[in-house]
Amino acid sequence: MSDLIKSSSEQLRELITEALGKMVAEGTAPAEPLPDFTVEIPADKSHGDFAANTAMVCARAFKMPPRKIAELICEKIDLNGSVFDRAEIAGPGFMNFFLNKKWFADVTQNILSEKENYGRINFGRGKRVLLEFVSANPTGPMHIGNARGGAIGDCLASVMDWAGYHVEREFYVNDAGNQIEKFGKSLDLRFIQLCSEKGRAAAEKCADNESLFKYIYDLSGEGMDFEMPEDVYLGMDIIEHAKNFLDLNGDSLVSAPESERRKALVDYALPINIAGLERDLKKYRIVYDNWFRESSVHEKNETKAVVDKLLENGNAYELDGAVWFKATAHGLDKDFVLRRSNGLYTYIVPDIAYHYDKLVTRNFDKAINILGADHHGYVPRLKAALTALGVDASKLDAVLMQMVRLVRNGETVKLSKRSGKAITLVTLLDEIPIDAARFYFNLREANSQFEFDLDLAVEKSSQNPVFYVQYAHARICSLVANLKAEGIEAPETADLSLLSDPKEIELIRHLASLPGEIELAAKQYDPSKLTKYAVDTATLFHRFYDGCSVKNAETPELMNARILLACAVRQVVRNVLSILKIDCPEKM
Repeated sequence: MSDLIKSSSEQLRELITEALGKMVAEGTAPAEPLPDFTVEIPADKSHGDFAANTAMVCARAFKMPPRKIAELICEKIDLNGSVFDRAEIAGPGFMNFFLNKKWFADVTQNILSEKENYGRINFGRGKRVLLEFVSANPTGPMHIGNARGGAIGDCLASVMDWAGYHVEREFYVNDAGNQIEKFGKSLDLRFIQLCSEKGRAAAEKCADNESLFKYIYDLSGEGMDFEMPEDVYLGMDIIEHAKNFLDLNGDSLVSAPESERRKALVDYALPINIAGLERDLKKYRIVYDNWFRESSVHEKNETKAVVDKLLENGNAYELDGAVWFKATAHGLDKDFVLRRSNGLYTYIVPDIAYHYDKLVTRNFDKAINILGADHHGYVPRLKAALTALGVDASKLDAVLMQMVRLVRNGETVKLSKRSGKAITLVTLLDEIPIDAARFYFNLREANSQFEFDLDLAVEKSSQNPVFYVQYAHARICSLVANLKAEGIEAPETADLSLLSDPKEIELIRHLASLPGEIELAAKQYDPSKLTKYAVDTATLFHRFYDGCSVKNAETPELMNARILLACAVRQVVRNVLSILKIDCPEKM
């Protein structure tokens, strides 16, 4: 697809190089190696649409003042047939170049021609990318960190797709290890508690699981004399699973061995939780290509294979019955344990095997993980182990995400650790629109601290950024509908070179930058560039619409051109919001 800014930049570089070649041929410049020069878009557009520092960087090699070099280049450069109208010299030798009217007309026409594909590029050249995100423990509901990670990961996957990569989304299900042991212990204790005399009385007294939950936590005035240890999950979901299991199966397992009882409880509750994760994420408009289970790594003995290989190639050693990884040999501060003296593997071993599967077994060109900021020490350890296994660790990238602070009425929303009551992904989506959640969580770079204003997210005003962008789309739809009601159809073609007002030019220049923004967002793994782009698009459109009358344009030809420009803006807004999986209402 077209990226007229990129192609114009490349064309200008060629024109300047050709001009320098003429100078050398004529003897007005020495035959010296040409230093690398920069072609860029000036921040101040009064300085031109493009600027080049060629004269400045060539001054030493040419033994000539930069301004003199710039004058010679401008004498020799041939802009005929190019997208450029003229060149100017500024200050000591900066060269500024101005695009012609046809270029701006072509941008608008390209958008209208490419429609829903405008912005798609082939930067990724079909390389295979596996994007893993959320991967919440299936031992309870998803929290706000998962909500942000889900929005960032899913939108980044869409950005990578638009940039020309083959992208797969993956959820890593932690269905083995310590958290499952903790899950089983939590379920078992609640089950035993509910089977007790007071537990039965409480269950009979309470009308539903939520009231039972409150009763057990002594929130109704009576409570229960049963203390839960600190190393368990305290959420309502644990009580609910235990109660439902008891209702389905009775209390026959009370006298069974603890390990048997725990296994039965986990086998019952874990599939329900995993199905719930998938259901809730679908509500959030996230659909995964793969659900990869940690248990499969253990079942295939891939954890043992990883440790054995590291021992064999000298990157691990045994000490006091445990197996240690030689992390210091790979630039880390200290070695770390792979297998404890009791024979159990540490949490990182299945992760190493899992990433080996990503990059070697499944042969992805790139694996990208969206992780919490607390993983800053984990990633170097993982990369070091992969390197020791002969894997190109540069194929693994991690986006470290800061947590979110929820604010309501100007105050931080407090979460109760004791009761396990917190704003989860589901309760958040019950309170605010999905569009707002997905947009807001991508308003800032992943590694930035973020304050989520729950009140603003539901506000129907220009202060709410997602409402502001959606309103721009709806405003254009209303414009087209109102004109049609008056017998004025949107034209198929128009003289787009008539669009010359500074507000029109600024808007078109911005629309032309979408392919470049998608490329940059893909390079930097930063979908927040698209939310900013969407807000800027809305701002520039509103400025154009308020300052350049469409219906009452000076001539019918100009009216038609402005109608098509509005339609081009509508298409761009649709495309950007489709990347973010946000609705485009036609009326608001």
